[in-house]
Amino acid sequence: MLLKLRILFLFLFFSLFLNAQAFRNYSNEFLNIGVDAAGLGMSKAIVATSNNVNSIYWNPAGLVGIEDYQGSLMHASYFAGIANYNHAAFAMPIDKQSALGISIIRFGVDDILNTTELIDSEGNIDFNRISLFSAADYAFNIAYARNLIFKDLKFGVNAKIVRRTIGDFASSWGFGFDVGIQFERNNWKFGIMARDITTTFNTWAINETEFDKIKNAISGQNQELPETTEITKPKLQIGAAREFRIGRFFNLLAEVDLNVRFAKTNDIFSSDLGSVDPAIGFQLDYDKIVYLRAGVGNFQYVTQFNNAKSLSLQPNFGVGFNYRGIQIDYALTNIGSIGNALFSNIFSITFDYTFIRP
Repeated sequence: MLLKLRILFLFLFFSLFLNAQAFRNYSNEFLNIGVDAAGLGMSKAIVATSNNVNSIYWNPAGLVGIEDYQGSLMHASYFAGIANYNHAAFAMPIDKQSALGISIIRFGVDDILNTTELIDSEGNIDFNRISLFSAADYAFNIAYARNLIFKDLKFGVNAKIVRRTIGDFASSWGFGFDVGIQFERNNWKFGIMARDITTTFNTWAINETEFDKIKNAISGQNQELPETTEITKPKLQIGAAREFRIGRFFNLLAEVDLNVRFAKTNDIFSSDLGSVDPAIGFQLDYDKIVYLRAGVGNFQYVTQFNNAKSLSLQPNFGVGFNYRGIQIDYALTNIGSIGNALFSNIFSITFDYTFIRP
């Protein structure tokens, strides 16, 4: 197992030495949003503590923590309902040492007006020539996790297929891997999640017939087909957490994560080698029944109109309720982190099949 683990991490470091010109700093960004209101309420500071069906996304190593069949559903609307994000997942233990999970994510904008044929060849406007299309991103995931050597060390891997469509104009297929580790010792929990560890490669197919309809719309623009390949850079998440007992019924979970991109960005810590965006999350629960969550993350330097820079951050809040294996969570979060951006309401439900067991 240790040999396999070393090989997988070699993939990550090998990827960093590839020609940087082949990569996109921002590619498949819909996969960075998150899938669970509980995790989003903690500003996604959950890499070290995720231990249910949603670990397929957060850290597949956490799947070892499930004891029965589990399912999860989530819906979120972004940008005042213009974009919709949906997630569904299922996981099950294989034996006492390993588990398996599958999930699907869809992030899409539907009913977009296609006005490329609004004006005919004679310059007449015909509104009947307007049609509708969708721009949607899909991710199909299958994850496997197991205990390594001793019980406190867990390992997981997630294989993902990415499908992206822009109406009849273009579509792409992509494939990649995520790898995660969790370790627990003396009430401390640690996690590492390497996303797109072997890079995620997307290949686009452009409908040239549709492209020809717009390439002459503006003189001198859109004359060449766009690039047809995208390579997503690896990203690394490192987390540490601890749970504290408060009185007889209350528990406090605190986690700090470091989100690392191997590119220079507007993150609070940034250099030519990489950028680091910290996230801090808290969860207070009453006897594992009622949950109150808060977190802060997405620390970014924003350039103002006068070229001055200011630091922005994204606060998140959430609540949850768990009864006999059915957990309902809500989060109030902001996908944009900019002060004027719209806040988003996120709902999710996680259910454990133990609630129907005799």
